[in-house]
Amino acid sequence: MKPFKIGEVEINPPLTLSPMAGVTDFVFRRLLKKCGGVGMTVSEFISVEGMTRNSPQSKRMMRFMEFERPFAIQIFGANVKRMVMAAEMAEEQGADILDVNCGCPAPKVVKKGGGSGLLRTLPLLEEILTEIKKSISIPLTLKIRSGFDEANINAVEVSKMAEQAGVQHVALHGRTRSQRYTGQADWDLVKQIKEAVSIPVSGNGDVKSVENALQRFEETGCDGILIGRGAMQNPWLFRQIQDAIEGCEVFEPTLQDKQEVLLEFFELLREDMPEKAALGKMKQLAGQFTKGLRGGAKFRQTLYHSHSAEEIVDNIGIYFDTLNEGKRYGDNAVETEVEMIASCDALSKVDESHSQATT
Repeated sequence: MKPFKIGEVEINPPLTLSPMAGVTDFVFRRLLKKCGGVGMTVSEFISVEGMTRNSPQSKRMMRFMEFERPFAIQIFGANVKRMVMAAEMAEEQGADILDVNCGCPAPKVVKKGGGSGLLRTLPLLEEILTEIKKSISIPLTLKIRSGFDEANINAVEVSKMAEQAGVQHVALHGRTRSQRYTGQADWDLVKQIKEAVSIPVSGNGDVKSVENALQRFEETGCDGILIGRGAMQNPWLFRQIQDAIEGCEVFEPTLQDKQEVLLEFFELLREDMPEKAALGKMKQLAGQFTKGLRGGAKFRQTLYHSHSAEEIVDNIGIYFDTLNEGKRYGDNAVETEVEMIASCDALSKVDESHSQATT
């Protein structure tokens, strides 16, 4: 549980905000970075077809701020030439690391051979990685799944091949493509990969608490951990894990902290996109932040039915004022689980949200 390097890039603390389509955009990454403990940020995964055809949406998705560094741009596709061109563009953009997505299970990605579809065509994946490595000077990393399905678990084989091709870090989401986001992530495979290669290895999947993270580090010997959906429910999770790693008192956000992070998130959204798009994004993610709070379900419904920025702000104020005064809100129930957004399942909303943001 110490910092590690990908090439010459130090990841400190060894915690990465995992890329999630439609979620880890320019605004969300800035918010999480400010909450603390994020050792590396990664873009949403970007189509090389869009990048190499000068798509305005792709250009927006490559944006980042200096305080996000180290910052990786993640690309997906199956055309060798365009993957190489996109990798070069990512380096020109100033990314510290180029990451290849070999894990997205979305049908619209897989049917074109990209994402986890590459797990079925290892010669093509090897060619892509080899050619990219020749074309860029920044470190090359790879994000994979356990395999395409239960009958084809090949994460260790893929990792060995990737190392030989020049990849300098492998991150495993311990589910198969066919599992998508169901079932439990297989962290034993993270340990197997760590034992099979000499490059740094990180694990991903189901890390929702400090205890989860510490246990995964201990059990697998992994170099780093990627956190995705867990950060949507608790934007301070990275900071809390860092506190535990460093032996400090673990930060516990107050009601005021939670109110402030919601308001800051909405403010950042409004700075970055038109109000209609900001409202949609706020409704998509804000409810995730209310896990563990009384009346969270009613609060989400209130936000979903808000039709202006003023209504959003007013309803956030009313909700937290009610909690601070010890009064009932809705059924006053405390939810232990909130329905999670599956990152690739958000793909259908990505095009719409980005098109709204660029109008």
